[in-house]
Amino acid sequence: MTKLVLVSHALCPYVQRAAISLVEKGVAFDRRDVDLANKPDWFLEISPLGKTPVLTVAGEAIFESSAILEYLEDTLAPSLHPDDPVLKARHRGWIEVGSAVLNDIAGLYGAKDRQGFDAKAAALKAKFARVEAALGEGPYFSGADFSLVDAVFAPAFRYFDTFDHIGDFGILADLPKTMAWRKALGRRPSVIAAIDSGYPQRLHDFLLRRNSFISELISEQSLRV
Repeated sequence: MTKLVLVSHALCPYVQRAAISLVEKGVAFDRRDVDLANKPDWFLEISPLGKTPVLTVAGEAIFESSAILEYLEDTLAPSLHPDDPVLKARHRGWIEVGSAVLNDIAGLYGAKDRQGFDAKAAALKAKFARVEAALGEGPYFSGADFSLVDAVFAPAFRYFDTFDHIGDFGILADLPKTMAWRKALGRRPSVIAAIDSGYPQRLHDFLLRRNSFISELISEQSLRV
């Protein structure tokens, strides 16, 4: 098979989805990082919205993470979707929930004041309460089998690894199944491989530079240390 190239940004959670899927399928691929603050012309030519990820296959570019994941499902085994059409459709619905969670996380770390921050934290807690109700015995979303829903939620949970060092936001409190799922995903080799060792510090520095409420929390924490 032609070598795949995943055009990436080091902090992009949508890139992580694609990387997790590729690792789960045992496919060799290269990563090519771009600076989204200074997008090169070649990148804008293959990414109409100027976003990562982009997957290049034999000179053809596939953009948007959902399209990339479905392409990988169509072309590479093992499948990370269930076989049953109804269950597959249900999983696709939960993938959309995972995207909404990422949007709320972006709203959380971008909130300029306590009121906006608390509103996004409440929205996240409400979504994760719905997730909690949908989870079974685990360890993954659909039981013993790792699926694309897991690949989608794993990068969202990764933010909380950094959030937990900043403060207790209470978003995942009293959600034992969700917390167990988060821990199981954190141990998954494909999830670990989706980032490099510098990711936690880069995310911390990114949040500090946001000029937002969470930036203030990080600064206050630094002063206390």
